[in-house]
Amino acid sequence: MARYLILRAMSVIPTLFGITVLVFLVTVFIPGDPAQVLAGAEAPPEVVASLRHEFGLDQPIHVRYGIWLANIARGNLGESYFSHQTVLRLVGRAFPVTLELATLSLLVALAIAVPSGIVSAVKASSWFDLGATAFGFVGLSIPGFWLGIMLIYLFGAHLRWLPAGGFIPLSQGPVANLRSMILPAVALGTFASTQLMRYLRAGMLDVLNADYVRTARAKGLADAMVLVRHAMRNALIPFMTVLGVQMGYLLGGTVITESVFALPGVGRLVLTAILNRDYQVAVGIILLIATAFVLVNLAVDLLYPVLDPRVRIGQSMSWQ
Repeated sequence: MARYLILRAMSVIPTLFGITVLVFLVTVFIPGDPAQVLAGAEAPPEVVASLRHEFGLDQPIHVRYGIWLANIARGNLGESYFSHQTVLRLVGRAFPVTLELATLSLLVALAIAVPSGIVSAVKASSWFDLGATAFGFVGLSIPGFWLGIMLIYLFGAHLRWLPAGGFIPLSQGPVANLRSMILPAVALGTFASTQLMRYLRAGMLDVLNADYVRTARAKGLADAMVLVRHAMRNALIPFMTVLGVQMGYLLGGTVITESVFALPGVGRLVLTAILNRDYQVAVGIILLIATAFVLVNLAVDLLYPVLDPRVRIGQSMSWQ
């Protein structure tokens, strides 16, 4: 078991190395010159060339990648071409906003998906099941930014129940902070809930039709005990996989939502960096997001033996 955990954790290393290569190459081939943007459209060529030399943009690609990778190994993700602030400092200010948004969105998604998925499976082919399935298809079809705009129009502009945008830090009051995060959390969480609900429903349907569930019911166990102790635990395996993917998406896929609601999070920061050709910031943030995505999914993989003893048995037998 311990050997499996070590090997599974070590398998992340080549994945992260591949991510660094892809992220760096993306910035190389994106049109635009940070030196030209910083110098201005009317700047003479010698000024632009001086800035390119200062930033190291005139060096060969492999040399730039080697320097960048060496800096990453030392914990240095670079600094902004424009503000001259380090990437870690910029991310340190923006990440708490994104983390709060992702956490609230996940809670919204679970509050919708878990009861809906369970009831849909228990009452398969009922009106509730048909309605939940229709909700899932509609939720997948609606773009997140459109839902966010509709929420702003309804609850922010028309009813004036909630702020239409902006962010209020937690230090200025938990109630005010929560009010500023409700609409973006609902917009993101609603989309995530549709995926989670479908997988939980499918997993529960498979488990509820299994022989050991019918045997448990035949022994006279209460339906609630059969559902929670026998069915839910086994249905959580595919559900946890999708949950890990959705958590990674919520941490890295908030660019549009943060822009629509004017939240100073990581997503909006990376979008601003790309538009300004501030590639040091963009590359550093994308690398951090990709790393977080990989680590979240690694944590989910390591939870499998805890959720299902059969995984532990299969792993121990495979290493004998």
